Amino acid sequence: MSSAQTDYYQTLEVSRGDDGATLKSAYRKLAMKFHPDRNPGDATCEAKFKAINEAYDCLKDPQKRAAYDRFGHEAFTQGMNGGGGGGGPFGGGGHGDFADIGGIFETIFGSAFGGAAGARQQNRRGADLRYDMQVSLEEAFHGKSTEVEIEVSQSCDTCDGTGATPGTSERQCNLCNGMGAVRAKQGLFVIERPCPTCGGRGSVIEDPCRVCRGEGRVDKPQALQVDIPAGVDTGTRIRLSGKGEAGQRGSPPGDLYIFLHVKQHRVFEREGTTLMTRVPVTFTTAALGGCVEIPDLDGSTNRLDIPAGIQSGKQLRVRGAGMPVLQGRGRGDLVVEIAVETPTKLSRRQKEILEEFRETETGDECPESRGFFDKLKDVFGG
Repeated sequence: MSSAQTDYYQTLEVSRGDDGATLKSAYRKLAMKFHPDRNPGDATCEAKFKAINEAYDCLKDPQKRAAYDRFGHEAFTQGMNGGGGGGGPFGGGGHGDFADIGGIFETIFGSAFGGAAGARQQNRRGADLRYDMQVSLEEAFHGKSTEVEIEVSQSCDTCDGTGATPGTSERQCNLCNGMGAVRAKQGLFVIERPCPTCGGRGSVIEDPCRVCRGEGRVDKPQALQVDIPAGVDTGTRIRLSGKGEAGQRGSPPGDLYIFLHVKQHRVFEREGTTLMTRVPVTFTTAALGGCVEIPDLDGSTNRLDIPAGIQSGKQLRVRGAGMPVLQGRGRGDLVVEIAVETPTKLSRRQKEILEEFRETETGDECPESRGFFDKLKDVFGG
């Protein structure tokens, strides 16, 4: 009995209800056991290896598997293509009276409903990938160039991404005659869908590459250079075109997207291009005025003048001392919130000075405090 007549589930030694992971595990185990490299010169093992690949190629694809579960091997006979006299599962023979309807749909809707151009899927672009990267606030301020290494599917070097053993090539699919699509009658309509045997490619591989098992791609580490511009923020996305997953059998690769996450800083908080920080000042500086120096992320120092009589919670702004504008000019601002600190350790002399000051207080020195207690007197009557 040929591999085309043997039940695919029996070939892989699995049950019909097994999931994709079980199928994959069984396939790998059998492929390793019967691989021609492990059994040189053994024609039986080579035939078994091809049968295993044929079975797994069908059952790993949900669409092919559904067709096989319903119709068995007849799902992949010429009759299903509607191009001959066979008795496929969707009704026998040619298109009959429905051929004109199918042609009308091709004319009106183009490749969405009919025609080889819509059904064939020669270019199965690889998947886009995501990589999350953390950067410090300083790195986000200055920008940086760094290298990352990721594990990603890349074109197989052995078969040059074709999926076929070197020296061999793909052949035209017998089911769809190279059109990449099959037609089936449903009611008054002829429905065209991708061929379940070749997946819409129009061709199949008889002798799959032993390294990539016909996929045309293999997983291996890839070192990539990433240029991070100044001013990036959490959520900034950098696109590396063509650095994603390789497409099947030489199809174009996807893209790689680097998603940035800026780490929390010990001094500054950030809102867009605005930097914020909280600076404690002594109560004498708050009362008499003064200045503080705050380091800038560019290596310089920002001098901040403290006006006399400033209160806790007051915010002062330093223009142009924030984060760079991403892909633009200039910088945001630095916002400093003042926190007046009450002394907790006083010498005897300092206490004496403060006592002398308290004796001279009239209430006008702290108008907010005096106003509050005057309000209490008005509300509660003394």
